[in-house]
Amino acid sequence: MSDAKPSVFVHPNGLCESTEIGEGTRIWAFAHILPGARIGDDCNICDHVFIENDVRLGSRVTVKSGVQLWDGVELGDDVFVGPNASFTNDPFPRSRAWPESFPRIRVANGASIGANATILPGIHVGERAMVGAGAVVTKDLPPYAIAVGNPARVIGFASDKEGTDTPAQRSAAAIAEGDPRLLSFHEVAEKRGSLAVIDFAADLPFVPKRSFLVYGVPGGETRGNHAHRRCEQVLVVLAGRVSVFVDDGRQRFSVTLDGPTHGLHLPVLHWGTQWGHSEDAILQVFASEPYNRSDYITSYAEFRALATPPR
Repeated sequence: MSDAKPSVFVHPNGLCESTEIGEGTRIWAFAHILPGARIGDDCNICDHVFIENDVRLGSRVTVKSGVQLWDGVELGDDVFVGPNASFTNDPFPRSRAWPESFPRIRVANGASIGANATILPGIHVGERAMVGAGAVVTKDLPPYAIAVGNPARVIGFASDKEGTDTPAQRSAAAIAEGDPRLLSFHEVAEKRGSLAVIDFAADLPFVPKRSFLVYGVPGGETRGNHAHRRCEQVLVVLAGRVSVFVDDGRQRFSVTLDGPTHGLHLPVLHWGTQWGHSEDAILQVFASEPYNRSDYITSYAEFRALATPPR
């Protein structure tokens, strides 16, 4: 049985009750799609998939066998969902007790959910993020993040290219001369100890108006996850190690800061995510402007629109 348009393929043993199915979408055996579901173009819905009413799928989405998409799930364009992945929509489930509304799970464009992964209610998975097989996602994931484990922890960042390659993750010392965003500071090393000197006027691209420290970050957590409209920043690790994923709208890279002799300059409209903190990490941030909440860009889609405007 199917009410789908003729351009949609529904296997004879599939059941599609929705009429809002995009061109070229394929629905395979023993899949069941309820009337309220909306599915985009050229999607591939594999065997034994169940899709409830309040579910939205973009175009070119692949949903592998054994997946149930319950009310409140939204998948963007080009999302991949591996076999038997679970999307939960009730944080305190009881038999025959329904919440007034279901928290929405949003998986952004190009993200991938590995086989047997579990996504908890209300989670947002960022653009082109990669969730490993069997991971249990309990917190939002930033764009391009690679997360594994239970609970899921960020272990790296993916690239735009096909395959498993990731952006170059290098030490700041190794690339400081090749990238103007990587800064070197004067070091005085003596037997009685070392001294790292930062001359604000000479060494930084701005004279700071504010500084703050980030420390005590639990393993697997991320910080930052935003860009600025007017404020520039320089990040310097005083102790331990911190990696930073940088996206300027055209290219992405990940750099490890592991000492006070080098810093990372984040100009305006540079998305930065701090990750991979060691237990003893202390990060100092110099800012060109006083704190202004309206200067923060916390939506990756808004950042991409501002950083890469249409030609």
